[in-house]
Amino acid sequence: GSGIAGLIAAHRAKEYGSVLIVTKERAQDSSTGKAQGGIAAAIDEEDSPFLHLEDTLEAGAGFCDPDAVEILVTEGPARVMELVDIGVCFDREGSMWTLGQEGAHRRRRILHASDATGWEIARCLIRECRSDRRITLREDSFLIDFLKCERSGRCAGALFMDSKTGEINTCRARAVIVTTGGAGQLYLNTTNPPVATGDGMAAAYRAGAALMDMEFVQFHPTALSYKGVPHFLISEAVRGEGAYLRNSSGERFMPNYHRSAELAPRDVVSRAIVSEMEKTGTDHVFLDFSHLDRERFQKRFPNIWRTCEQYGIDLAEGLIPVAPAAHYIMGGIAVDKNCRTNIPGLYACGEVACCGVHGANRLASNSLLEGLVFGVRAVEDARKFIEQHPEDLDRAEFYIKERVPDWDVPWEDLIFKLRSLMWDKVGIVRNGRDLAAAAAELERIRQSCPERPASRRGTESINLLTLGWLTARAALIRKESRGGHFREDHPQRDDRRWMRHIVFQK
Repeated sequence: GSGIAGLIAAHRAKEYGSVLIVTKERAQDSSTGKAQGGIAAAIDEEDSPFLHLEDTLEAGAGFCDPDAVEILVTEGPARVMELVDIGVCFDREGSMWTLGQEGAHRRRRILHASDATGWEIARCLIRECRSDRRITLREDSFLIDFLKCERSGRCAGALFMDSKTGEINTCRARAVIVTTGGAGQLYLNTTNPPVATGDGMAAAYRAGAALMDMEFVQFHPTALSYKGVPHFLISEAVRGEGAYLRNSSGERFMPNYHRSAELAPRDVVSRAIVSEMEKTGTDHVFLDFSHLDRERFQKRFPNIWRTCEQYGIDLAEGLIPVAPAAHYIMGGIAVDKNCRTNIPGLYACGEVACCGVHGANRLASNSLLEGLVFGVRAVEDARKFIEQHPEDLDRAEFYIKERVPDWDVPWEDLIFKLRSLMWDKVGIVRNGRDLAAAAAELERIRQSCPERPASRRGTESINLLTLGWLTARAALIRKESRGGHFREDHPQRDDRRWMRHIVFQK
């Protein structure tokens, strides 16, 4: 993977040996590159890591690992300054950082590069990795499976497909760090790029790694909602700068749902928008910035402004049509605080992993920080692992299952059906009847498909079917509402019975 977690891991690992970055398409084609709002860090004198920790725990709805969050908020500021050292240009006013405000943060602590923060970070890290001889970057290589030594069970590499030629390649490695990102393509409406098909999660699951908290999916409240236009993210920072949410009748509604109004946690805002759309019979609400300084808004959010104009959206009245879209998977490969999975030699960090920092609902702008902090931690632990396990992997034996020809399988039709099913029945508002139906249908489709298809699209489809099925099953099992998981038939949080994690392992 080549998002922030993978790139910072490679940048750190080069000090200890040769590094290979393998990524699905171009290095810049990741969710990191689409991140707008910024990266959270308690660097202001009126802020503190403790306040950042409290905000993160509050947003996580009682499900965060406090120790993991403490690592995130205490190590975060130094890691962010390391980005500055390699050339990342966060916005300043004179010598002072321009810190943004976002939902559920009590302080301004979001460093940003206008509204293209992720792109700026990715640009600098990709440049650093490309220019270092100790790092090899292999693009257009699609992950198929991880390789495990038959005798020791250690992960010692991976199997890849050349996306252009279809050629299968085996790569051996003394340690493997999975940073393949999330699975937003599970849903019909998503802010994620097309590459976000959950390949790392699914491959790790096939290899025997545990997946945890898959029921917790974050839907970003404000994705562009305009006929025939992709679901472009409208950053939370827009609301942080003072924009309101109004329904189609022009009524500002968020104060009716939460004391923090537009800056409530994302799960609260998304459900409120769904409720307002149902009341008014529309497919969107409006983000109203008409009361804000137009010139300042355009300067702060040039990418959003340019994109809206590109799609013919008239901003003269200061209204942007928005609706929720799938944005982030809080669950993933279960790891400890050093990013170790239950498979020796296999590490995971970033969105692909579940390390406990997000709980049931991720705090805005903590995702880039997580990738940054835990990408470094993964490398430091992998270095120790390699020193302690100096096996000769060139002689290791692997069992590689044969791929099945799949040219006659209508993968595109299956993916559309999957994404529609997930959106309708495993989406923002859930219930037991829909979840049971979705899980049964996904299992039926999965069983009708080849387990190991020969094509890339076939493998992506199996990955999505597997993760969709696990998400639906986890959501069906959890008979309560918490964070990004809301069940209308069990609308209350139930700490007495449900302060426990749902884990799947083959």
